[in-house]
Amino acid sequence: MSHENLKKSVIIDGQEIELSGEKNILEVARKADIDIPTFCYLSDLSVYGACRMCLVEVEGRGIMPSCSTPPEPGMVIKTNTQRILKARKMVLELLLANHKRDCTTCERNLNCRLQELSARLDITEVPFGERTDDLPLDTSSFSLVRDPNKCILCGDCVRTCKEIEGIGIYDFTQRGSRSLVEPAFGKNLNEVECVYCGQCSVRCPTAALIVKSEVNKAWEAVLDPEKFVVAQIAPAVRVAVGEAFGLEPGEISTGKIAAALKKIGFDRVFDTAFSADLTTVEEAEEFFKRLTKGGPFPHFTSCCPSWVVYAERNYPFYLNNLSSARSPQQMFGAVIKNFVAKVENKTLDEIVSVSIMPCTAKKFEARRPEFQTEGKPDVDIVMTAQEIIKMIKSANIDFKELDPVPFDVPLGLGTGAGVIFGVTGGVSEAVLRYAYERLTGKELKNVEFNGVRGFDSLREVEVDFDGRTVKVAVVHGLANLQRLVKEIREGKRYYDLVEVMNCPGGCIGGGGMPLAHPNRELTLRKRAQGLYNADRMSTIRKAQDNPSLKYLYEKWLEKPNSEEAEKVLHTSYHSRRRISQEFIRIQEAKESQKIDIAVCVGTSCYLKGSYNLLQRLLELAKEHDLQDRVSIGATFCLEKCSLGPNIRINDEVISGVTEQNVKEIFENHVLAKI
Repeated sequence: MSHENLKKSVIIDGQEIELSGEKNILEVARKADIDIPTFCYLSDLSVYGACRMCLVEVEGRGIMPSCSTPPEPGMVIKTNTQRILKARKMVLELLLANHKRDCTTCERNLNCRLQELSARLDITEVPFGERTDDLPLDTSSFSLVRDPNKCILCGDCVRTCKEIEGIGIYDFTQRGSRSLVEPAFGKNLNEVECVYCGQCSVRCPTAALIVKSEVNKAWEAVLDPEKFVVAQIAPAVRVAVGEAFGLEPGEISTGKIAAALKKIGFDRVFDTAFSADLTTVEEAEEFFKRLTKGGPFPHFTSCCPSWVVYAERNYPFYLNNLSSARSPQQMFGAVIKNFVAKVENKTLDEIVSVSIMPCTAKKFEARRPEFQTEGKPDVDIVMTAQEIIKMIKSANIDFKELDPVPFDVPLGLGTGAGVIFGVTGGVSEAVLRYAYERLTGKELKNVEFNGVRGFDSLREVEVDFDGRTVKVAVVHGLANLQRLVKEIREGKRYYDLVEVMNCPGGCIGGGGMPLAHPNRELTLRKRAQGLYNADRMSTIRKAQDNPSLKYLYEKWLEKPNSEEAEKVLHTSYHSRRRISQEFIRIQEAKESQKIDIAVCVGTSCYLKGSYNLLQRLLELAKEHDLQDRVSIGATFCLEKCSLGPNIRINDEVISGVTEQNVKEIFENHVLAKI
């Protein structure tokens, strides 16, 4: 190897690999088509380096974790020495010893990273004792099931929830052999600020976090001769289900999915792209009114249920800015219960509405009390792509050999605009295709708005509506949204339209989609391209041109945003903040020269123990007989969530307050001033 090459390359398992900005040895190995096993490394998360599966041997340095070791020119690296294999086996054996090994009945059987690596490294026995304790399952969530007995402490869920979603409901608790990953204070998922997105489960390498299954409910419905079962299939599902049957990610299998559902026993199979068109028309008409009447801006999209519940909890001041248009799932649910039932001459007790979605949060959305007809849910059963794959397999269907069949009419036709709802930027692009013609009165000939496409966390585009500039932002991932909203509120950014999706890549990266570990980013890009290809192949690419939509308005809804449309296709939102007031006074000081203490009990600080701090401060004031001099209360947010728990003493905000240091803080900031 020449001196020149030495400066920019490494030797890994005998291959000379040129360096091109890789951040660690693991990325260099993957570039060389060397699959080093790992549990805790995900390229879009911070490096944790805890699982110790990705060990490599670096000449002159010994064994090192490849995920956290930067490559240096001239390194000689081996990934499969006897020492490394022995170390990896030891790690796996220890993990298995502390793991509930019910593989044959496990939800993740044959799709489990721990199982896969155990087979790959030929683990045939575990020379340690088996797990004896059996911790309870958390089944409180509408969307997920958490099984702490199967957690391997990789921290993927912890970092995903903190770094991708900016929420952080999970963390490590206890120590040593008792270590756990769980929500604060051992709470259940329905007691914390979970937005039901399922990103934790889609990245979990085992069955510690899984989708809450409704497969049995679906089988019960389709096998009941008294039930008329209607399915709707979301756009993103068509480019992912085939992955489980040997098709490439992004390969469109819409007709095969429809055929499989018919074989299973579904009576009608419709395309959610149709109701995505319906959402487009209703939302774009609403956006048009804002443009002509001056706001309120920005207009936020509302198709993503995780984003909606997050807004209700954290941004109640923006609820009037959210589109009142229901999501495509809920619009189709309302159409099924109010229109299809009458067309098919079925009662609400006879008809069963089933949605097949990429999203675990859709299970929560379907249970919202706003989405009911005569006291019954508009969508009775929500199954994810993962669940419909299981249903197809258990029905003994050879998916690859199925002859495609079309969706049922008249509600089986969706346009290209409806199909691209499944990828980040798709909703705003569909709305722009409608709004342009509505505002200008001119035909839109080039329907592709490439500025809203892509995988950057934030995309901005200015669209010329015949002299009127419309500013659009597209954001995915709630952590990215938090930064954007902060700048909007500070006046640093202005938009007319903001599209928000919780999941990376939009619905194609939803928590209910087939797992794509470790080549997740490549898989998402292929799925996105599949949807864009479907759009380009569509004969109709604008929602307003959908003849099935025109039929529905003629027969029932009259026109977009009509009184009937407002009743069944729109909704309202409400604040879910635990505390609605800015300040709640608990102890009132009587003297005029008082000290005001406010303890933040907003979600982040509350989960970190601020309620106990509030109690402790009351005790300290009482111990020093200062009830008349110190006013103590609870406030909602001091805008330093990541540094909490936070308290404010008069005008000074103090972060990182704990039960261990609160007494010292009280002495220095309260007693010292009296």
